[in-house]
Amino acid sequence: MGYPAQRPRRLRSTPSVRRLVAETRLHPADLVLPVFVREGATEPVPLTSMPGVVQHSLESLRKTAREVVELGLGGIMLFGVPAARDAVGSGADDPDGILNVALRAVREEVGDDTVVMADLCLDEFTDHGHCGVLAVDGSVDNDATLARYASMALAQADAGAHVVGLSGMMDGQVGYVRAALDAAGRDDVLVLAYAAKYASAFFGPFREAVESTLTGDRMSYQQDPANATEALREVRLDLEEGADLVMVKPAMPYLDVVRAVAEVSDVPVAAYQVSGEYAMVEAAAAAGMIDRERAIMESLVGIKRAGAQIVLTYWAAEVARTLR
Repeated sequence: MGYPAQRPRRLRSTPSVRRLVAETRLHPADLVLPVFVREGATEPVPLTSMPGVVQHSLESLRKTAREVVELGLGGIMLFGVPAARDAVGSGADDPDGILNVALRAVREEVGDDTVVMADLCLDEFTDHGHCGVLAVDGSVDNDATLARYASMALAQADAGAHVVGLSGMMDGQVGYVRAALDAAGRDDVLVLAYAAKYASAFFGPFREAVESTLTGDRMSYQQDPANATEALREVRLDLEEGADLVMVKPAMPYLDVVRAVAEVSDVPVAAYQVSGEYAMVEAAAAAGMIDRERAIMESLVGIKRAGAQIVLTYWAAEVARTLR
Protein backbone atom coordinates (compact mmCIF):
# COMPACT_ATOMS: atom_id res chain seq x y z
CA MET A 1 0.00 0.00 0.00
CA GLY A 2 1.35 3.41 -0.99
CA TYR A 3 1.61 6.44 1.19
CA PRO A 4 -1.63 8.40 1.62
CA ALA A 5 -2.03 11.55 -0.47
CA GLN A 6 -0.50 14.69 1.04
CA ARG A 7 -3.04 17.04 2.61
CA PRO A 8 -1.43 20.49 3.02
CA ARG A 9 -4.83 21.91 3.95
CA ARG A 10 -4.57 20.17 7.31
CA LEU A 11 -2.11 22.90 8.30
CA ARG A 12 -4.77 25.54 7.58
CA SER A 13 -7.73 23.79 9.18
CA THR A 14 -8.34 25.96 12.29
CA PRO A 15 -7.23 29.34 13.63
CA SER A 16 -5.13 27.67 16.31
CA VAL A 17 -3.33 25.45 13.78
CA ARG A 18 -2.70 28.41 11.49
CA ARG A 19 -1.31 30.36 14.42
CA LEU A 20 0.96 27.47 15.38
CA VAL A 21 2.56 27.12 11.93
CA ALA A 22 2.63 30.78 10.86
CA GLU A 23 6.00 31.52 9.25
CA THR A 24 5.84 35.30 9.65
CA ARG A 25 4.75 37.11 12.79
CA LEU A 26 4.22 40.74 13.65
CA HIS A 27 5.27 42.17 16.98
CA PRO A 28 4.81 45.75 18.23
CA ALA A 29 8.60 46.07 18.57
CA ASP A 30 8.89 45.61 14.79
CA LEU A 31 6.92 48.80 14.19
CA VAL A 32 7.94 52.45 14.19
CA LEU A 33 5.36 55.25 14.26
CA PRO A 34 6.06 58.25 11.99
CA VAL A 35 4.66 61.51 13.40
CA PHE A 36 4.43 65.12 12.22
CA VAL A 37 4.79 68.07 14.59
CA ARG A 38 3.67 71.51 13.46
CA GLU A 39 5.27 74.69 14.73
CA GLY A 40 2.77 76.90 16.57
CA ALA A 41 0.02 74.27 16.72
CA THR A 42 -1.97 74.35 19.95
CA GLU A 43 -3.93 71.19 19.17
CA PRO A 44 -3.65 68.34 16.65
CA VAL A 45 -4.47 69.28 13.05
CA PRO A 46 -6.17 66.45 11.09
CA LEU A 47 -4.88 65.58 7.60
CA THR A 48 -7.62 65.24 4.99
CA SER A 49 -5.64 62.85 2.77
CA MET A 50 -4.63 60.58 5.68
CA PRO A 51 -7.67 59.92 7.88
CA GLY A 52 -6.63 59.37 11.48
CA VAL A 53 -3.23 61.05 11.07
CA VAL A 54 -2.54 64.55 12.41
CA GLN A 55 0.04 67.28 12.62
CA HIS A 56 0.81 67.25 16.33
CA SER A 57 1.21 70.06 18.78
CA LEU A 58 4.09 69.65 21.22
CA GLU A 59 1.59 68.63 23.91
CA SER A 60 -0.09 65.96 21.79
CA LEU A 61 3.33 64.77 20.60
CA ARG A 62 4.38 64.15 24.20
CA LYS A 63 1.21 62.14 24.79
CA THR A 64 1.82 60.10 21.64
CA ALA A 65 5.42 59.40 22.66
CA ARG A 66 4.18 58.03 25.98
CA GLU A 67 1.71 55.83 24.11
CA VAL A 68 4.52 54.52 21.90
CA VAL A 69 6.30 53.33 25.04
CA GLU A 70 3.16 51.88 26.62
CA LEU A 71 2.36 49.90 23.47
CA GLY A 72 5.88 48.52 23.18
CA LEU A 73 6.50 49.95 19.72
CA GLY A 74 10.01 49.85 18.32
CA GLY A 75 10.31 53.61 18.04
CA ILE A 76 8.97 56.94 16.87
CA MET A 77 10.14 58.91 13.79
CA LEU A 78 9.72 62.70 13.91
CA PHE A 79 9.08 65.06 10.99
CA GLY A 80 8.93 68.82 11.53
CA VAL A 81 6.53 71.27 9.89
CA PRO A 82 8.05 74.76 10.30
CA ALA A 83 6.22 78.07 10.17
CA ALA A 84 8.87 79.64 7.91
CA ARG A 85 11.20 78.30 5.22
CA ASP A 86 14.17 79.63 3.29
CA ALA A 87 16.53 78.59 0.49
CA VAL A 88 18.96 76.67 2.69
CA GLY A 89 16.51 75.27 5.24
CA SER A 90 17.85 77.25 8.18
CA GLY A 91 15.24 75.82 10.53
CA ALA A 92 16.67 72.33 10.10
CA ASP A 93 19.72 72.89 12.30
CA ASP A 94 18.38 75.75 14.42
CA PRO A 95 18.23 74.54 18.04
CA ASP A 96 14.93 76.41 18.29
CA GLY A 97 13.60 74.92 15.06
CA ILE A 98 10.46 72.84 15.44
CA LEU A 99 12.06 69.46 14.78
CA ASN A 100 14.84 69.97 17.32
CA VAL A 101 12.43 71.38 19.89
CA ALA A 102 10.20 68.34 19.33
CA LEU A 103 13.13 65.94 19.75
CA ARG A 104 14.01 67.50 23.09
CA ALA A 105 10.38 67.29 24.20
CA VAL A 106 10.11 63.61 23.30
CA ARG A 107 13.38 62.68 24.99
CA GLU A 108 12.31 64.59 28.10
CA GLU A 109 9.08 62.61 28.06
CA VAL A 110 10.34 59.07 27.39
CA GLY A 111 14.12 59.12 27.79
CA ASP A 112 15.59 55.87 26.45
CA ASP A 113 12.34 53.91 26.83
CA THR A 114 11.83 53.92 23.06
CA VAL A 115 14.03 54.70 20.07
CA VAL A 116 13.66 58.34 19.04
CA MET A 117 14.34 58.88 15.35
CA ALA A 118 14.52 62.10 13.34
CA ASP A 119 14.07 62.59 9.62
CA LEU A 120 17.25 64.19 8.34
CA CYS A 121 16.37 66.02 5.14
CA LEU A 122 15.94 69.62 4.08
CA ASP A 123 12.72 69.31 2.09
CA GLU A 124 10.44 70.31 4.98
CA PHE A 125 12.59 73.37 5.67
CA THR A 126 13.38 74.79 2.21
CA ASP A 127 11.17 77.29 0.42
CA HIS A 128 11.68 75.40 -2.85
CA GLY A 129 10.81 72.02 -1.34
CA HIS A 130 13.86 70.12 -2.56
CA CYS A 131 15.93 67.86 -0.33
CA GLY A 132 19.06 69.96 -0.68
CA VAL A 133 20.64 73.29 -1.43
CA LEU A 134 20.12 74.49 -5.00
CA ALA A 135 22.90 75.51 -7.38
CA VAL A 136 22.62 78.57 -9.63
CA ASP A 137 21.12 76.48 -12.42
CA GLY A 138 18.36 75.16 -10.11
CA SER A 139 19.81 71.68 -9.68
CA VAL A 140 20.48 70.22 -6.25
CA ASP A 141 24.10 70.83 -5.23
CA ASN A 142 25.16 67.49 -3.78
CA ASP A 143 28.26 68.62 -1.86
CA ALA A 144 26.77 71.83 -0.48
CA THR A 145 23.86 69.73 0.72
CA LEU A 146 26.17 67.32 2.54
CA ALA A 147 27.49 70.19 4.65
CA ARG A 148 23.93 71.12 5.61
CA TYR A 149 23.15 67.48 6.46
CA ALA A 150 26.18 67.28 8.77
CA SER A 151 25.05 70.41 10.62
CA MET A 152 21.53 69.04 10.84
CA ALA A 153 22.79 65.70 12.20
CA LEU A 154 24.73 67.43 14.96
CA ALA A 155 21.71 69.54 15.88
CA GLN A 156 19.49 66.45 16.03
CA ALA A 157 22.06 64.58 18.11
CA ASP A 158 22.25 67.50 20.55
CA ALA A 159 18.44 67.58 20.71
CA GLY A 160 18.32 63.92 21.71
CA ALA A 161 17.85 61.80 18.57
CA HIS A 162 18.96 58.21 19.00
CA VAL A 163 18.78 57.73 15.22
CA VAL A 164 19.17 60.18 12.34
CA GLY A 165 17.29 59.10 9.21
CA LEU A 166 19.14 60.25 6.11
CA SER A 167 16.40 60.49 3.50
CA GLY A 168 17.75 62.94 0.91
CA MET A 169 19.49 60.41 -1.40
CA MET A 170 22.60 62.56 -1.82
CA ASP A 171 25.75 60.74 -2.92
CA GLY A 172 28.10 60.15 0.02
CA GLN A 173 25.61 61.33 2.65
CA VAL A 174 26.10 58.42 5.04
CA GLY A 175 29.88 58.67 5.15
CA TYR A 176 29.82 62.46 5.47
CA VAL A 177 27.32 62.49 8.33
CA ARG A 178 28.96 59.53 10.09
CA ALA A 179 32.31 61.33 10.00
CA ALA A 180 30.76 64.55 11.33
CA LEU A 181 29.04 62.75 14.20
CA ASP A 182 32.18 60.82 15.13
CA ALA A 183 34.36 63.93 15.01
CA ALA A 184 31.96 65.61 17.45
CA GLY A 185 32.14 62.66 19.83
CA ARG A 186 28.65 61.45 18.91
CA ASP A 187 29.50 57.93 17.84
CA ASP A 188 26.53 56.84 19.97
CA VAL A 189 24.06 58.15 17.37
CA LEU A 190 22.86 55.61 14.80
CA VAL A 191 22.59 56.39 11.09
CA LEU A 192 19.54 55.03 9.29
CA ALA A 193 20.12 55.27 5.55
CA TYR A 194 17.14 55.60 3.27
CA ALA A 195 19.31 53.59 0.94
CA ALA A 196 16.69 52.93 -1.72
CA LYS A 197 14.21 55.79 -1.68
CA TYR A 198 12.25 55.83 -4.90
CA ALA A 199 10.86 58.83 -6.79
CA SER A 200 7.36 57.60 -6.09
CA ALA A 201 3.81 58.79 -6.69
CA PHE A 202 2.93 57.12 -3.38
CA PHE A 203 4.40 60.04 -1.44
CA GLY A 204 1.46 62.26 -2.44
CA PRO A 205 -0.38 62.59 0.90
CA PHE A 206 2.94 63.23 2.67
CA ARG A 207 3.12 66.53 0.78
CA GLU A 208 0.04 67.70 2.70
CA ALA A 209 1.43 66.40 5.97
CA VAL A 210 4.61 68.50 5.75
CA GLU A 211 2.98 71.33 3.76
CA SER A 212 5.51 70.82 0.97
CA THR A 213 6.38 73.75 -1.28
CA LEU A 214 7.91 71.55 -3.98
CA THR A 215 7.49 72.41 -7.64
CA GLY A 216 8.82 69.94 -10.17
CA ASP A 217 10.08 66.55 -9.02
CA ARG A 218 12.98 64.80 -7.31
CA MET A 219 13.74 62.28 -10.03
CA SER A 220 17.31 63.50 -10.51
CA TYR A 221 18.33 62.27 -7.05
CA GLN A 222 15.74 59.76 -5.86
CA GLN A 223 15.77 56.19 -7.16
CA ASP A 224 14.21 55.37 -10.54
CA PRO A 225 11.20 53.03 -10.01
CA ALA A 226 12.40 50.98 -13.00
CA ASN A 227 15.68 49.98 -11.32
CA ALA A 228 16.47 47.36 -8.70
CA THR A 229 20.14 46.58 -9.38
CA GLU A 230 20.95 50.26 -9.01
CA ALA A 231 19.17 50.28 -5.65
CA LEU A 232 21.38 47.44 -4.45
CA ARG A 233 24.45 49.44 -5.48
CA GLU A 234 23.15 52.33 -3.36
CA VAL A 235 22.68 49.96 -0.43
CA ARG A 236 26.20 48.56 -0.73
CA LEU A 237 27.66 52.08 -0.80
CA ASP A 238 25.70 53.06 2.31
CA LEU A 239 26.88 49.94 4.11
CA GLU A 240 30.48 50.68 3.17
CA GLU A 241 30.06 54.22 4.49
CA GLY A 242 28.90 53.00 7.90
CA ALA A 243 25.10 52.83 7.88
CA ASP A 244 23.75 51.17 11.01
CA LEU A 245 20.41 50.41 9.35
CA VAL A 246 19.19 50.62 5.76
CA MET A 247 15.70 51.28 4.47
CA VAL A 248 13.59 50.83 1.34
CA LYS A 249 10.87 53.42 0.71
CA PRO A 250 8.04 52.95 -0.29
CA ALA A 251 7.42 49.38 0.85
CA MET A 252 4.61 47.58 -0.97
CA PRO A 253 5.45 48.50 -4.60
CA TYR A 254 9.07 47.51 -3.91
CA LEU A 255 8.84 44.25 -2.00
CA ASP A 256 11.23 42.66 -4.49
CA VAL A 257 13.79 45.29 -3.54
CA VAL A 258 13.15 44.70 0.18
CA ARG A 259 13.84 41.01 -0.36
CA ALA A 260 16.99 41.67 -2.39
CA VAL A 261 18.31 44.14 0.20
CA ALA A 262 17.60 41.71 3.05
CA GLU A 263 19.68 39.09 1.26
CA VAL A 264 22.79 41.29 1.02
CA SER A 265 22.61 43.49 4.11
CA ASP A 266 24.49 42.64 7.29
CA VAL A 267 22.64 45.36 9.22
CA PRO A 268 18.90 45.49 10.01
CA VAL A 269 16.62 46.30 7.08
CA ALA A 270 13.65 48.65 7.41
CA ALA A 271 10.81 49.45 5.03
CA TYR A 272 8.54 52.49 5.12
CA GLN A 273 4.84 51.93 4.44
CA VAL A 274 4.32 55.41 3.07
CA SER A 275 1.43 57.85 3.04
CA GLY A 276 0.04 56.72 -0.30
CA GLU A 277 -0.07 53.10 0.80
CA TYR A 278 -1.92 54.17 3.93
CA ALA A 279 -4.33 56.43 2.04
CA MET A 280 -5.21 53.75 -0.54
CA VAL A 281 -6.30 51.25 2.09
CA GLU A 282 -8.21 53.87 4.07
CA ALA A 283 -10.00 55.15 0.95
CA ALA A 284 -10.89 51.68 -0.31
CA ALA A 285 -12.14 50.66 3.12
CA ALA A 286 -14.21 53.84 3.47
CA ALA A 287 -15.83 53.01 0.13
CA GLY A 288 -16.69 49.51 1.34
CA MET A 289 -14.37 47.86 -1.17
CA ILE A 290 -12.09 45.99 1.25
CA ASP A 291 -11.96 44.76 4.81
CA ARG A 292 -9.85 47.49 6.43
CA GLU A 293 -8.40 45.55 9.37
CA ARG A 294 -7.51 42.50 7.28
CA ALA A 295 -5.91 44.67 4.60
CA ILE A 296 -3.77 46.49 7.16
CA MET A 297 -2.48 43.27 8.73
CA GLU A 298 -1.97 41.57 5.37
CA SER A 299 0.06 44.48 4.04
CA LEU A 300 2.33 44.51 7.09
CA VAL A 301 2.82 40.75 7.09
CA GLY A 302 3.77 40.99 3.41
CA ILE A 303 6.45 43.58 4.19
CA LYS A 304 7.84 41.44 7.00
CA ARG A 305 7.70 38.33 4.82
CA ALA A 306 9.74 40.12 2.16
CA GLY A 307 12.54 40.53 4.69
CA ALA A 308 12.06 43.82 6.55
CA GLN A 309 12.95 43.57 10.22
CA ILE A 310 11.55 47.04 10.95
CA VAL A 311 8.45 48.63 9.43
CA LEU A 312 7.58 52.31 9.63
CA THR A 313 3.80 52.59 9.41
CA TYR A 314 1.14 55.13 10.36
CA TRP A 315 -0.91 52.21 11.70
CA ALA A 316 1.78 51.22 14.23
CA ALA A 317 -0.18 52.14 17.36
CA GLU A 318 -3.44 50.63 16.11
CA VAL A 319 -1.75 47.39 15.09
CA ALA A 320 0.09 47.16 18.42
CA ARG A 321 -3.25 47.33 20.24
CA THR A 322 -4.61 44.56 17.98
CA LEU A 323 -1.58 42.36 18.66
CA ARG A 324 -1.96 42.61 22.45
